[in-house]
Amino acid sequence: MSGVRLDKWLWAARFFKTRGLAKKAIEGGKVNYNGARAKTSKTVEVGALIRLPQGWDTWEVEVMALSEQRRGAPEARELYRETAESEARRTREAENRRQANQAMQHPLKRPDKKQRREIKRFMRGE
Repeated sequence: MSGVRLDKWLWAARFFKTRGLAKKAIEGGKVNYNGARAKTSKTVEVGALIRLPQGWDTWEVEVMALSEQRRGAPEARELYRETAESEARRTREAENRRQANQAMQHPLKRPDKKQRREIKRFMRGE
């Protein structure tokens, strides 16, 4: 196999649930292929560097193999290799998010009627 469309490869590698979502991300300029914005029909080659968002994180992966078919997750994982910098950045950002979540103080109970009135007054600027 000499090349596969970028949207098909991203779908086969299980970065997106459907090809339509992969296409939308590519057309929206969220996916970079070798450091440049790519089109949906871009032919993926082994050794290429792809940068794409996944939830809160940004993945930077190197293409190791090509596939047009979507298979199981273990097989899909063999299609790419995440760069060391990307993996370190993702773990660091995940730890920062976890610590920020712990620092937030959540109320022990819902506000009662009087407290809701005070909140509404505060929001209106009274």
